[in-house]
Amino acid sequence: MMDSSRGSTLSVSSNVTGFAGAASAHREAKYMDTVPVYVKELIAGGAAGGFAKTAVAPLERTKILLQTRTQGFHSLGVYPTLKKLLKHEGVAGFYKGNGASVLRIVPYAALHFMAYEQYRSRILDNYSALVTGPIVDLLAGSAAGGTAVLCTYPLDLARTKLAYQIGDTRGNLQHGTRQLNANPSYTGIGNVFKRVYTEGGVRGLYRGIGPTLIGILPYAGLKFYVYEELKRHVPEEHQKSIVMRLSCGAIAGVLGQTLTYPLDVVRRQMQVEHLQPSSQGGRMYKSTWEGLASIVRNHGWRQLFAGLSINYIKVVPSVAIGFTVYDAMKIQLQIPPRQKSSVTASA
Repeated sequence: MMDSSRGSTLSVSSNVTGFAGAASAHREAKYMDTVPVYVKELIAGGAAGGFAKTAVAPLERTKILLQTRTQGFHSLGVYPTLKKLLKHEGVAGFYKGNGASVLRIVPYAALHFMAYEQYRSRILDNYSALVTGPIVDLLAGSAAGGTAVLCTYPLDLARTKLAYQIGDTRGNLQHGTRQLNANPSYTGIGNVFKRVYTEGGVRGLYRGIGPTLIGILPYAGLKFYVYEELKRHVPEEHQKSIVMRLSCGAIAGVLGQTLTYPLDVVRRQMQVEHLQPSSQGGRMYKSTWEGLASIVRNHGWRQLFAGLSINYIKVVPSVAIGFTVYDAMKIQLQIPPRQKSSVTASA
């Protein structure tokens, strides 16, 4: 009798728990229906960017050191650079500047994905007779990249300046030194903003924006264009495969990076040039094209692609993680599928 009563109690308790869980899930689903789609896209894009950027932070730091020809690192390869960073700064050195990087990439990725979706919908709704197929993705991606850069560029500037600094945080008592760079400059993101604004005002915060925009417009456009064009040739039964999405995204990222990488090198050097001894606090480059010509003249054309190999290593996992998280978040947040362009729909 007691066992029967206990079983009945457990059954009732289980039913109550199940009912409560179902009710909670229903309330959550109902709440998600009230959230605007663009807000969901912002959340999904921001989460994707943050996870992807943190995962490849050590490679990003190494790439910046190679791009900017930092003293003691400019002649090293990827592995020796990582090894030297570990020796002088420990594991924390791999993530120096990552705080600024994540603070930049979360709003950047959020704006980029959301703006891409919104621009794409606007183009298809208003200009479908003029623009069709993957060209829609090229235009929407370019516009979205420019929008995101303009809104978040000062954070990218701060990230680069922090990553450029090399301090021997472990100390080198035998040689009586504490750091590799003779000019310890910034202590954090806020300090970067304060000092840069004091020295150059708003224009200082956007130093290097020219090559950034020139680079991001074709890169962002090409990335989405190639990604969607590759997907269009994938059989229908494989369209939802995560491996397929990641493969297409990685190829698109590699192609886009290769074509626009020299502009990224100029941008980095413009961002840190006043920290380099040769510039003596002055501005080396007055324009993007002058920067390209100067780098080729002084260091050879190979310097325009310094760090590109590590960028390839970085792009694949970054794109993979970014697309995976974005797709997962879209499902979780119940974001409706994209509207198809006329060429895609008829294919």
